[in-house]
Amino acid sequence: MRRIRTRTVALGVALVAAVPLALTAPAAAAPATDSTVEEGRLTQAAPQEILRRSGFEVWEREFARGLARVTSYPEARRYVADEGRALWRRAVDRAQGRGPDGGDLSRDDDRPLYWARLGMTKELRQWKPEFGLSEDRRDALLGSLERGSRGQDSIALPAGKEVLRVVVTGFDPFQLDADARRSNPSGAVALALDGTTVRTASGKPARIETAVFPVRWADFAAGTVERTLLPHFRGGPRQADLFTTVSQGRPGRFDVERTNGAWRGGYPDNARDSRTELVPIPAGVPTVRPQPQWTTTTLPYAKIVAAGTGPYPVVDHTAVTEIPAGGGAPVDRPDGPTPGSTARAGGGGDYLSNEIAYRATLLRDAVRPAIPGGHLHTPVLEFGPDNTDPANGQVTDPVFVRNRIAITGQVRAVVTVAASEVAAAARAADRK
Repeated sequence: MRRIRTRTVALGVALVAAVPLALTAPAAAAPATDSTVEEGRLTQAAPQEILRRSGFEVWEREFARGLARVTSYPEARRYVADEGRALWRRAVDRAQGRGPDGGDLSRDDDRPLYWARLGMTKELRQWKPEFGLSEDRRDALLGSLERGSRGQDSIALPAGKEVLRVVVTGFDPFQLDADARRSNPSGAVALALDGTTVRTASGKPARIETAVFPVRWADFAAGTVERTLLPHFRGGPRQADLFTTVSQGRPGRFDVERTNGAWRGGYPDNARDSRTELVPIPAGVPTVRPQPQWTTTTLPYAKIVAAGTGPYPVVDHTAVTEIPAGGGAPVDRPDGPTPGSTARAGGGGDYLSNEIAYRATLLRDAVRPAIPGGHLHTPVLEFGPDNTDPANGQVTDPVFVRNRIAITGQVRAVVTVAASEVAAAARAADRK
């Protein structure tokens, strides 16, 4: 997910400081008041139609009824965690053809999950139980609901050498003030691929587990990416063998982003918050010291680009924007950063798609540098040519659905190519 801009790099890293992880819950988008900016969009016609036509309009109502029966904070913790995970499972099941479709909205649609979650967080934010609830405890419940309903705390990679383990992440819809109908193909990818298995070129299975992230600067600063990924990057029988973060990028093409920059460009997020600063690394996270300006992909980008994975071209994207060593104005570099430069945009720009790529690869470099991983930008998901005006357009159309399905299918193919390369490298190492 990017706000249209592009850049990329290569680099060497320094010393690793591996401090035990001790993160607090991800920051809420706003204090626990009546509603957040995101929740405030729920009253618009497009979100309500999306919820109604998917059957997901019941989640807010049923969640509120359940809250009304809760009589203690420990009970609230259990209920909220269970309901968050249940929403994620229902969204995954719907996307993968299990259970009722709930309406005529295409099953592959990521938007019902997003809007249903916001209905539930709104109810939780406004809940006034008789036993009393401090703001800290309410925030903890909101964090639990967010993590559970995004699949962040249910990544279940299998153990054993007979299977590869792959982590894929996506994002919520964004830029919704301009068009509340928007979908994010990376979120649809996460729902379609979660818990699925692909066969590599050698026949070895690769199990994929997914999660979705918010489009909010505050949550990233609070460590939501590191909290989710660290357990699967650390060594052990269930450690990931491959990862890719995914977001929506440029029209008409995929990009494998070669380099990621340590800079936040300030474009407003879904909470209308803006941050222009060095990417902040939360305390307690294993990281590289001093903080590098750039990180680089370890995905097999040349193989991915050459593989012919689907209808869209796939580009090895190497451009970045930097301030050269010694200072001066930002400079666009088509072939990556120069030594000693300061990041102003990675290959994925200076928004949260670049930031998730930077955070994930920085964490990789601190914990397990050999793991192949990086960022994949999908094409922009566009409505049909007769359905572009949000003022009078439909929430879906055949072109829109066809494009989203094609993007999802091609991401699956890209992941299969990358997993095949990992499997081949492992076989070669075993023969030595």
